[in-house]
Amino acid sequence: MTLVRWEPFREIDSLQKEMNRLLDSFYPSGLGNGDFEKLSFVPAAEMDETEDAIDLKLEIPGLEAKDLEVEVQADSVSIKGERKSEEKSEENGTTRTEFRYGKFHRVIPLPVRVENNKVTAEYKDGILLLHLPKAEEERNKVVKVNIG
Repeated sequence: MTLVRWEPFREIDSLQKEMNRLLDSFYPSGLGNGDFEKLSFVPAAEMDETEDAIDLKLEIPGLEAKDLEVEVQADSVSIKGERKSEEKSEENGTTRTEFRYGKFHRVIPLPVRVENNKVTAEYKDGILLLHLPKAEEERNKVVKVNIG
Protein backbone atom coordinates (compact mmCIF):
# COMPACT_ATOMS: atom_id res chain seq x y z
CA MET A 1 0.00 0.00 0.00
CA THR A 2 1.37 3.41 -1.01
CA LEU A 3 0.93 6.41 1.24
CA VAL A 4 0.01 9.67 -0.45
CA ARG A 5 0.53 12.95 1.30
CA TRP A 6 -2.66 14.97 1.72
CA GLU A 7 -2.38 18.49 0.37
CA PRO A 8 -5.45 20.57 1.30
CA PHE A 9 -4.53 23.46 -1.03
CA ARG A 10 -4.60 21.14 -4.03
CA GLU A 11 -8.14 20.15 -3.08
CA ILE A 12 -9.14 23.81 -2.69
CA ASP A 13 -7.70 24.53 -6.14
CA SER A 14 -9.60 21.57 -7.55
CA LEU A 15 -12.82 22.80 -5.91
CA GLN A 16 -12.29 26.30 -7.33
CA LYS A 17 -11.80 24.93 -10.85
CA GLU A 18 -14.96 22.86 -10.52
CA MET A 19 -16.95 25.90 -9.32
CA ASN A 20 -15.61 27.96 -12.25
CA ARG A 21 -16.65 25.21 -14.66
CA LEU A 22 -20.13 25.14 -13.10
CA LEU A 23 -20.52 28.92 -13.31
CA ASP A 24 -19.31 28.91 -16.92
CA SER A 25 -22.16 26.55 -17.77
CA PHE A 26 -24.67 29.10 -16.41
CA TYR A 27 -22.96 32.20 -17.84
CA PRO A 28 -21.31 31.33 -21.15
CA SER A 29 -19.73 34.79 -21.44
CA GLY A 30 -16.99 33.67 -19.05
CA LEU A 31 -18.22 34.85 -15.66
CA GLY A 32 -17.03 31.69 -13.97
CA ASN A 33 -13.54 33.09 -13.45
CA GLY A 34 -14.67 35.28 -10.58
CA ASP A 35 -15.42 38.23 -12.86
CA PHE A 36 -18.92 38.90 -11.51
CA GLU A 37 -18.71 42.64 -12.18
CA LYS A 38 -19.67 41.90 -15.79
CA LEU A 39 -23.04 40.58 -14.62
CA SER A 40 -24.97 43.79 -14.17
CA PHE A 41 -28.43 42.58 -13.29
CA VAL A 42 -31.15 40.26 -14.45
CA PRO A 43 -34.52 41.96 -14.94
CA ALA A 44 -37.32 40.57 -12.81
CA ALA A 45 -40.10 39.01 -14.89
CA GLU A 46 -43.74 38.15 -14.36
CA MET A 47 -45.72 35.96 -16.76
CA ASP A 48 -49.50 35.69 -16.98
CA GLU A 49 -51.13 33.17 -19.31
CA THR A 50 -54.68 33.60 -20.55
CA GLU A 51 -56.66 31.49 -22.97
CA ASP A 52 -55.52 33.54 -25.98
CA ALA A 53 -52.13 34.99 -25.04
CA ILE A 54 -49.20 35.28 -22.69
CA ASP A 55 -48.53 38.63 -21.05
CA LEU A 56 -44.93 39.11 -20.01
CA LYS A 57 -43.92 41.99 -17.75
CA LEU A 58 -40.26 42.85 -17.07
CA GLU A 59 -38.87 45.39 -14.66
CA ILE A 60 -36.06 47.28 -16.41
CA PRO A 61 -35.63 50.67 -14.71
CA GLY A 62 -33.23 53.34 -15.87
CA LEU A 63 -33.34 52.55 -19.59
CA GLU A 64 -35.06 54.08 -22.58
CA ALA A 65 -37.01 52.02 -25.09
CA LYS A 66 -34.33 52.64 -27.74
CA ASP A 67 -31.76 50.93 -25.46
CA LEU A 68 -33.68 47.64 -25.42
CA GLU A 69 -33.53 44.84 -27.97
CA VAL A 70 -36.39 42.34 -27.87
CA GLU A 71 -36.53 39.26 -30.07
CA VAL A 72 -39.36 36.74 -29.99
CA GLN A 73 -39.18 33.19 -31.25
CA ALA A 74 -42.15 30.86 -31.23
CA ASP A 75 -41.03 29.35 -27.91
CA SER A 76 -38.91 32.02 -26.17
CA VAL A 77 -38.32 35.74 -25.65
CA SER A 78 -34.86 37.33 -25.60
CA ILE A 79 -34.32 40.74 -23.99
CA LYS A 80 -30.98 42.57 -24.24
CA GLY A 81 -29.95 45.99 -23.10
CA GLU A 82 -27.32 48.12 -21.49
CA ARG A 83 -27.93 49.94 -18.26
CA LYS A 84 -26.34 53.33 -17.77
CA SER A 85 -27.64 55.20 -14.76
CA GLU A 86 -26.35 57.80 -12.36
CA GLU A 87 -27.82 58.92 -9.07
CA LYS A 88 -26.71 62.18 -7.57
CA SER A 89 -27.90 63.70 -4.31
CA GLU A 90 -26.80 66.73 -2.37
CA GLU A 91 -27.53 67.01 1.32
CA ASN A 92 -26.01 69.34 3.92
CA GLY A 93 -23.20 70.36 1.58
CA THR A 94 -22.30 66.73 0.77
CA THR A 95 -22.64 65.35 -2.74
CA ARG A 96 -23.20 61.63 -3.19
CA THR A 97 -23.05 60.01 -6.63
CA GLU A 98 -23.66 56.38 -7.62
CA PHE A 99 -23.18 54.92 -11.07
CA ARG A 100 -24.58 51.65 -12.42
CA TYR A 101 -23.46 50.35 -15.78
CA GLY A 102 -23.66 47.00 -17.43
CA LYS A 103 -25.19 44.86 -20.13
CA PHE A 104 -27.82 42.27 -19.54
CA HIS A 105 -29.35 39.49 -21.59
CA ARG A 106 -32.25 37.36 -20.47
CA VAL A 107 -33.93 34.55 -22.39
CA ILE A 108 -37.32 33.47 -21.11
CA PRO A 109 -38.73 30.16 -22.34
CA LEU A 110 -42.44 30.27 -23.05
CA PRO A 111 -44.84 27.53 -21.91
CA VAL A 112 -46.62 27.47 -25.30
CA ARG A 113 -45.80 28.54 -28.83
CA VAL A 114 -46.75 32.10 -29.76
CA GLU A 115 -47.36 34.01 -32.98
CA ASN A 116 -44.14 35.98 -32.93
CA ASN A 117 -45.19 38.27 -35.79
CA LYS A 118 -48.19 39.58 -33.81
CA VAL A 119 -46.40 40.55 -30.59
CA THR A 120 -47.08 43.99 -29.18
CA ALA A 121 -44.79 45.81 -26.76
CA GLU A 122 -45.02 48.84 -24.50
CA TYR A 123 -42.31 50.36 -22.31
CA LYS A 124 -43.34 52.86 -19.66
CA ASP A 125 -41.87 53.88 -16.29
CA GLY A 126 -39.24 51.12 -16.38
CA ILE A 127 -41.76 48.35 -17.08
CA LEU A 128 -41.70 46.43 -20.38
CA LEU A 129 -45.04 44.81 -21.24
CA LEU A 130 -45.15 42.19 -24.00
CA HIS A 131 -48.43 40.76 -25.27
CA LEU A 132 -47.70 37.43 -26.97
CA PRO A 133 -50.70 35.88 -28.79
CA LYS A 134 -50.72 32.10 -28.72
CA ALA A 135 -49.94 30.38 -32.04
CA GLU A 136 -52.50 28.62 -34.15
CA GLU A 137 -49.70 26.63 -35.72
CA GLU A 138 -46.02 26.30 -34.89
CA ARG A 139 -43.49 28.78 -36.24
CA ASN A 140 -39.71 29.00 -35.77
CA LYS A 141 -39.12 32.43 -37.25
CA VAL A 142 -37.28 35.08 -35.15
CA VAL A 143 -38.91 38.50 -35.27
CA LYS A 144 -37.44 41.72 -33.89
CA VAL A 145 -40.02 43.68 -31.85
CA ASN A 146 -40.22 47.49 -32.03
CA ILE A 147 -41.01 49.02 -28.66
CA GLY A 148 -43.50 51.84 -28.90
